[in-house]
Amino acid sequence: MGERVRERTLERVRKLLAKAERTDNEHERATFMAAASALMAKHGIDSLPPAGTRQVPGDRIVTLPAPWAREKARLVSLVAQALRCRPLLIGRGDGGQRVHVFGFAADLERADLLATSLLLQMASGLARVELPGDVTAVRAYRRSWLLGFTDEVYRLLREAESRAEAESAGTGAALVLADRRAEVERAVAAHYPDIRMSVPTTSGTGYRDGVAAGRRADLGRTGMATATARELT
Repeated sequence: MGERVRERTLERVRKLLAKAERTDNEHERATFMAAASALMAKHGIDSLPPAGTRQVPGDRIVTLPAPWAREKARLVSLVAQALRCRPLLIGRGDGGQRVHVFGFAADLERADLLATSLLLQMASGLARVELPGDVTAVRAYRRSWLLGFTDEVYRLLREAESRAEAESAGTGAALVLADRRAEVERAVAAHYPDIRMSVPTTSGTGYRDGVAAGRRADLGRTGMATATARELT
C-alpha cells in the first residue's frame, strides 16, 4: 500500500470516528463505529506485503499510569492482540504498568490509534456511570465495569478483523498472515523465553454494564495524554 493511499485510508477512518463522536444517537454511533472498525481492519489486510517479502517485526513498551493502571494495561493489551500484535504485561516500571507490544509496523500503528482512543472513551464512560442503588462495593463495581468494557471492545475488534481476513480469501493473505504471526512469536520468544500466562478475575457487579458501554464505544478520539476523565485520573 502506497503512503498516499495509507494516509487517505486513515483519514477516512478518523472522519468516521469523528462523526461517531459528535452524535447523541446510539444507532448512528454504532453505525459509524462499525464502518470505522471495518475500514481499519481492511486497512490492515491491504497493508500486507506480497508473499515472500521479508519484513522484521518491531516492538514498543507502553506505560499506563495509575489509577486503574492494570485495567488500562489490559485494554491496551487486548486491543493490540485483536489487531495481530503480541502484547505482554511486564509489570510495574516508569511510574505505571508496562505493556511490551510486538508486531509489524502497520499493525502497531493501528493498535496505537485505537488504544489511545479507547483509553479516553473508557475514562469518560466510567466518569458517567451511575451506580445502581444496591451497589456497596464501589471500587469493585468500577473495576468490573472496566473489565466488561474491555472484553466487549476486544470482541468487536476481533469480529471486524476476522471478517476482513475472510474477505481476503484467495488473495494469498492467509499465508502472509501465518508467516507474520510466526515472525512475531519468534521475536517475543527471543526477548522472553519463559512466559507465564495469567487471567484477570473480578468480584464486582459492573461487568455487564461495562460490556454494554464497550458495545457503544466511539473509536474516534486520539491524544491519550490530553483529556483523561476524572474517574481514571
